[in-house]
Amino acid sequence: MIVLTLTNCPHALRGDLTRWLFEVDTNIYVGKQSARVREKIWERVIKTATNGRAVMVYPDKNEQGFDFRVWGATWEPIDFDGLKLMLRPHPGKAHASATQLKPGFSKVKKRLLAKRVAAVKKRAPALVDTYVVVDVETTGFSPDTDEIMEIGAIKVVEDECREVFQALIRIQGTVPPHIEELTGITNETLVKEGRALDEVMHEFHAFVEGWPMVSHNIAFDMGFLRVAYERCALSMPVHACIDTLRMARKLLDAPSDYKLGTLLKYFGIERVGAHRVLGDCKATKALYEKLRSRSRGDIHEEERGETDESE
Repeated sequence: MIVLTLTNCPHALRGDLTRWLFEVDTNIYVGKQSARVREKIWERVIKTATNGRAVMVYPDKNEQGFDFRVWGATWEPIDFDGLKLMLRPHPGKAHASATQLKPGFSKVKKRLLAKRVAAVKKRAPALVDTYVVVDVETTGFSPDTDEIMEIGAIKVVEDECREVFQALIRIQGTVPPHIEELTGITNETLVKEGRALDEVMHEFHAFVEGWPMVSHNIAFDMGFLRVAYERCALSMPVHACIDTLRMARKLLDAPSDYKLGTLLKYFGIERVGAHRVLGDCKATKALYEKLRSRSRGDIHEEERGETDESE
């Protein structure tokens, strides 16, 4: 079942959609189509919607039982620990974006960045045994309105932990009570032990630069890291990134969800120091090794199957 809603879209698009979907109310369409047809419908929507907004919801084989896409909306889809959520913009940020032009990259800068990303992907193997595991603890979900309060990384060389990096950061705001309860990091702790963001990010940059990066739900961590790099006037390096969340979704069907804690229980991995960066880095390393082994096993099975068929 597909549910599609439109706002301020051209009338031609509304008429076009009735060829595949049933309009149950003004700008609300439902229908049952194949995944291929659904993709073609969405391509048509984003080509024709111009300055309008569109939201499509459809079933999916994930822990939520559905997925969704948005076009032209002010709310932003985010992936939080395996769950797809909608992030409401901060009122101040929304007002600023409506009255100011956002700075962007020039075409030349975009081409150079694309070349750097391609070069990193080309030289970095998909399943590495030498890498750096990264984790951040934050005051909330939004990189634009929340802050990093702890950052950590572990360098792994041939599956052995060699070096660790950990730092608490003095934040401009305060730690929400539920975050204090979850992490054990209090405002008093940050006042006493926290360091300036600029100082920590320069050290972190030197620690991780040039290393393939492993993290669970890496999009979340990278979103906060990008903002931190910008605030410290640092150029963010392009890493080869491995996301254990994406690996788990690809390789596993049994877990009830794909949160880090659930996956650790699935593999029988002991978790020490949950929701603190070094504890979560060590847990992510163990999870990555299990998933990497499972992935290589699948590859070997496929190769064996192809050999059997050829014989």
